[in-house]
Amino acid sequence: MSINKELSDREFRQRETGLLHSPYEKELEFYSAVSSGNIERVKSLYTPLAVEGYGKLSQDPVRNIKYHLVITIALIARFCIEAGMPMETSYTISDIYINRLDVSNTQQQLSEIHREVFLEYTKRMQKVNSGEAYSKHVLMCLDLIYNNIYNGIRVQELADKLGLTPQYLSKLFKQEVGVTISDYIMSRRIQAAKNMLKFSDYTPLDIGNYLNFSSHSHFISCFRKHTGMTPRQYRESFFRLSWEGKKFDDDDDF
Repeated sequence: MSINKELSDREFRQRETGLLHSPYEKELEFYSAVSSGNIERVKSLYTPLAVEGYGKLSQDPVRNIKYHLVITIALIARFCIEAGMPMETSYTISDIYINRLDVSNTQQQLSEIHREVFLEYTKRMQKVNSGEAYSKHVLMCLDLIYNNIYNGIRVQELADKLGLTPQYLSKLFKQEVGVTISDYIMSRRIQAAKNMLKFSDYTPLDIGNYLNFSSHSHFISCFRKHTGMTPRQYRESFFRLSWEGKKFDDDDDF
């Protein structure tokens, strides 16, 4: 079938079924909010991942979502470049998230990437607009930490992977992020533990082992230092507040 015939055929079927593409103006407004770093506007405009109204790019549901996400990430990367984000930074963020979605196998994983990518770009555009954007090395360091949060990674390993000395990387990271690499890694491990306590059935002992804490007592000590509660108390508080219909502490949620 020629492209002209297929184009006419698809346009006819989409009009008949009502499966038309979403208005360009709506997408433009959302991307503009992200690229301006307007987190409140992004929150108000954001809708969970759905491909209805965006065209069918594959018969496979998961692959269809992946294709749409690649397009979305590529578009927002360019919007942010035009709004002042360094080109290398924007494209590196784009590569990171496309690599993550490439190895994802469920719609739930893709939905999390969809939410996270907009949040990431919006927060970084806030920093760009305030003159506080991360350098490429710090951005890559953050991604290495993210990818190794469950099996652990040390400053020396991070520096080796980035081709830097540990001293220089530590100084750069503290200067741009505001905390030491070790403190940041611990905060991410505790955040991962909080999510597992809230959304999984793993015991605190299993979670501590999974996150490579040296012992269960060490896990409890670190968790209490960051949250003021033991892992068990945290889980009980979450379910109590959820039952009462109150919002728990999730700083990154839309």
